[in-house]
Amino acid sequence: MQGNAAGARGAVAAVVLGALALAPPAGGAVAGSAAVREAASGGGVGDGGVGGGSGFAGAVGSGAALGGTAGGAVAEGAGRAGVGGFAELRAVDPTVLQEMRYATAHTFVGTPVDGYREPVCLLTRPAARALHRAQARLLRRGLSLKVYDCYRPQRAVDHFVRWARDPADQRMKAGFYPRVDKARLFADGYVAERSGHSRGSTVDVTLVRLPRDPARPYVPGEPLVDCTAPREKRFPDDSVDMGTGFDCFDPLSHTDDPRVRGAARANRDLLRGVLAAEGFVNLPEEWWHFTYRPEPFPDTYFDFPVEAVRSRRAPASVR
Repeated sequence: MQGNAAGARGAVAAVVLGALALAPPAGGAVAGSAAVREAASGGGVGDGGVGGGSGFAGAVGSGAALGGTAGGAVAEGAGRAGVGGFAELRAVDPTVLQEMRYATAHTFVGTPVDGYREPVCLLTRPAARALHRAQARLLRRGLSLKVYDCYRPQRAVDHFVRWARDPADQRMKAGFYPRVDKARLFADGYVAERSGHSRGSTVDVTLVRLPRDPARPYVPGEPLVDCTAPREKRFPDDSVDMGTGFDCFDPLSHTDDPRVRGAARANRDLLRGVLAAEGFVNLPEEWWHFTYRPEPFPDTYFDFPVEAVRSRRAPASVR
């Protein structure tokens, strides 16, 4: 959820990237420029990069910014400008499990999130390849990665912001922020007006022991359980014990919180270690949140919708 402070100024270079394009969304303009509190920055164009390679081509406007802007630009509009360098994770590694929460009602806002048209994981190609390499390490240990969220359009972040500014909507409090006052979500950094997920190289991820025993789906309106409760009391998730549930707004979710011990501590350390070996950097406030470095689009916040790629070239071989 978190972001890293930076202003949203700077000229936008009109860049047309990649080859394939999806049908555009009905609208694409995003709300204003605001502070960013994301832990990811840095980088030039990484492995796979941009340009005419295969992979996801999203529907965004004509002003996709690539690097060089002072505080990050928003790629917006409803044009058919192709944005290369993205891929469906399933096309790069079909063994990585996916539970795309924001396409469902099992979220801290209590509804599916704007922009998630389908439950698919989209990532920049370098990030997807790095997850593939990490997955290969884990499969040898009888474990698998499971992603909760990948690329996140700016319109989804805007949805979070609108929800956070509505003090009357507390329907999911007991499950996702039982010990945090909703009025403090911005000040405490749980919600921000920009997210590194919108740059395409950030993933929310956990570990699952194989063979998998999938958890039952959430039923909207069912009683909620404190996300900081012991694993056997929390809402069922086939993830190994990580000390809290996913998207738990609580200091206990901090990766190195000293209260997290035993199996949960070992699991957090294993996830972080395996991903770090492939170039991912953890956000200290969220054990599930990792950003691949260097990011291909360190200054661009995209707003094309999350949906499957209907037309693509054959995917490049995984390295």
